[in-house]
Amino acid sequence: MSLGPVILDLESTELSAEERELLRHPLVGGVILFSRNYHDPEQLRALLRDIAAVRGELLTCVDQEGGRVQRFREGFTRLPACGRLGQAYARDAAWALDAARRLGWLMAVELRAVGIDFSFAPVLDLDRGISQVIGDRAFHADPEVVTALARAYVAGQRQAGMAAVGKHFPGHGQVAADSHTELPVDRRSLGEIENADLRPFASLIADGCLAGVMPAHVVYAALDARPAGFSRRWIGQVLRQRLGFAGVVFSDDLNMAAAAEAGDFVARATAAWEAGCTALLVCNNRSGLIEVLEGFRHRPDAATAAALLNLKARPWSGVDPHELARARRLAGELA
Repeated sequence: MSLGPVILDLESTELSAEERELLRHPLVGGVILFSRNYHDPEQLRALLRDIAAVRGELLTCVDQEGGRVQRFREGFTRLPACGRLGQAYARDAAWALDAARRLGWLMAVELRAVGIDFSFAPVLDLDRGISQVIGDRAFHADPEVVTALARAYVAGQRQAGMAAVGKHFPGHGQVAADSHTELPVDRRSLGEIENADLRPFASLIADGCLAGVMPAHVVYAALDARPAGFSRRWIGQVLRQRLGFAGVVFSDDLNMAAAAEAGDFVARATAAWEAGCTALLVCNNRSGLIEVLEGFRHRPDAATAAALLNLKARPWSGVDPHELARARRLAGELA
């Protein structure tokens, strides 16, 4: 069975009978895990083995950025917020770039060790002191610094065999509203966005660093009245055509308040798909997920399925314990 576009969540630390059936649905392509799905590393390994026993090809993913956004904590290294790397960059750029690579590697190897394919990272937004929901999740305010640190971070991920997913295209840092609870509107000109927020995405895509991109549930009024994740202009014209991105485009969670602009859950999934999203996150709303699985219609596409499979973690040769200890000490120094 090939991978479908829907990425779903689970309710607890073990699979229920209903969830085993949901995982077998042909529209499903992966599972995103949250803190409620985690007790300790051994429990997580068992959960991931159970998922693989139902459908071994399914993707498994998580938000494991560090700082405020780290779903797995006890038994994992406490990762610093990426903004700490930006602060370090101002003191010693070379040191910060090496630290970014080591922390990207550390995040990836710890997830790989339990069986997770990828994290939704790195954050490529700019921290201009406006968006509290972004804040120190971003590396820096300067797009050149964000680009440099993110490139190093991705190099660490890739060293561990993990693909990178950049977010939140084309940049969430210039709006104060939180898209989890309302629909933000960015009223800057297209030129302002292109000359700042878009630059890290453009650079990393050009370098072949990103296997996935997640658009923001934000309206960028200069180009479209629809949020970027539902916008053919942002995804089709800018991301695909102008920037040449050929990987997976993930919708942000279709349960977020900002996504309600598109209608019910089937309408949201359809709008995101028609705009160019090739993976659809439906989280924290089981009835909404079932609506999508029962009502969403799409035409299977071999290229899309292949791009999803490209996010599977690559084979690796294990971890140098000295390198692991050094990376963990570094994380502790920056946390």
